[in-house]
Amino acid sequence: MTFSIAARCPRTGQLGVGALTARPAVGKLVAHVHAGAGAVATQATPNPFLAYDGLPLLGAGRSPQDVLTQLLAQDPGREVRQVGMVDRQGRSYAFTGSHAKDWAGHHTGPGYAAQGNRLVGPETLAAIVRVFAESTELDLAERLLLAVEAGEENGGDRHGARSATVTVIGDQPYPIWDVRVDDATHPARELRRLHSVFREEVLPTIHRLPTRDDPMGEAARQALG
Repeated sequence: MTFSIAARCPRTGQLGVGALTARPAVGKLVAHVHAGAGAVATQATPNPFLAYDGLPLLGAGRSPQDVLTQLLAQDPGREVRQVGMVDRQGRSYAFTGSHAKDWAGHHTGPGYAAQGNRLVGPETLAAIVRVFAESTELDLAERLLLAVEAGEENGGDRHGARSATVTVIGDQPYPIWDVRVDDATHPARELRRLHSVFREEVLPTIHRLPTRDDPMGEAARQALG
């Protein structure tokens, strides 16, 4: 019921997930990103432990293929799972269970893992990958949004679309971008609108928050004069 792309930006090291589905709250169910570790999209019949257990292993330096091979071997429901994983080095791996609903498949490359199930066909993933690969000069959040839009424009979910998300993390534990549409008639369109609002009104605040290297933060520094 979903397509997603987990990705890393080679210029900034940012990690993120973009996704769209025919059910509510895709951001809650599918997208998982940890600074210094990686990005995971778990879908079809999702298992959140593939992310919660996998991200610490990625953070310890293990490869996505190694991590997913271990975790899926321990998962009795693996044949109805679909998962894509990227680590902080840009290594990627994905898995589509044999019982994921058609059309189902995945495509991986340096810095990304794209996957989808119950799609109209492979052309949806092909469009996602193409747009992502052709937009390397843009920030990761914009690239993920373009990928979500391309997926919806090229067939998307056979049962329509209802929710969408873009989540991006940099070198701090909190997200730089966390834009979610949990229930809408045109979620990709609403995601684009919220992306603009977030860029203009929220992103400047995030850039002024405390960081590990600057525990006061620029906003507090200015407020204190």
